[in-house]
Amino acid sequence: SGPDDQWHLVRLNGEAVETQITLTFPEKGRLAGQAPCNSYFGEQTAPLPWFETGAIGATRRACPEMELEGRYFQAFSEMTMIERKGDKFLLTNHTGVLLYYRMQ
Repeated sequence: SGPDDQWHLVRLNGEAVETQITLTFPEKGRLAGQAPCNSYFGEQTAPLPWFETGAIGATRRACPEMELEGRYFQAFSEMTMIERKGDKFLLTNHTGVLLYYRMQ
């Protein structure tokens, strides 16, 4: 994934996501994105295809989608594996939690 690739969350645990949530990898070992209310950033510390974020930092704005944002950050922090297939991008873990992104 290149520094200019922007991934848009399409599904969170099988549930369609209509609100814009993005993920980018601005440089090796770094990640950033826009959740429904706040921008976020962190590190991707594991060798691919493993995925480990460590602590995620985020801005502190409130908005009507705070519940969705909380569920996204919770799921995101539990992801352990990356799988990319063309313009599709999956983050998964052993419990079956799934974040499904598409490039736009």
